Amino acid sequence: MSKFRAAGVVSESITDGEGIRYVLFVQGCPHRCPGCHNPETHDFSGGYDADTDEIFKEFSKNPLLSGITFSGGEPFCQPEPLAELAEKVKAAGKNVTVYTGYTIEQLLNDGKKNSGIMKLLDLADVLIDGRFIIEEKSLTLRFRGSKNQRMIDVQKTLKSGGKTIYTFE
Repeated sequence: MSKFRAAGVVSESITDGEGIRYVLFVQGCPHRCPGCHNPETHDFSGGYDADTDEIFKEFSKNPLLSGITFSGGEPFCQPEPLAELAEKVKAAGKNVTVYTGYTIEQLLNDGKKNSGIMKLLDLADVLIDGRFIIEEKSLTLRFRGSKNQRMIDVQKTLKSGGKTIYTFE
């Protein structure tokens, strides 16, 4: 059991990744992208204390879920407890999608100094990376807000030795 700062949850979503998803919004974001659709999650002192065991218990109540999505705020500001939760989700046979304002290249570099970042990446199936850029906003993009953001197959990317593999363009 680990504690972390949460902003809220959506118990069923079809807009935050493939299938029916349980979405966990974490609290705290250093990016503060203009036009962000979750500006209330920016303040690191906002939100509430949450518990990975309690979140997993709630997640497990719905057998129709395809997996969990970590959004924000910035999930990679709290990678250790999210990795703990992701391990439980994966052990239950479900998948993990993570939204981040960082690029995968930044995360792989930062992961050299922070094992929590690498652990969360190692457990993620899909990473939607890049800051939201309001000038590149598009309502036609699947699961993304702006054209610069990428949907990355994390496991294939990690196995490729550095080549970024997209789930689709």
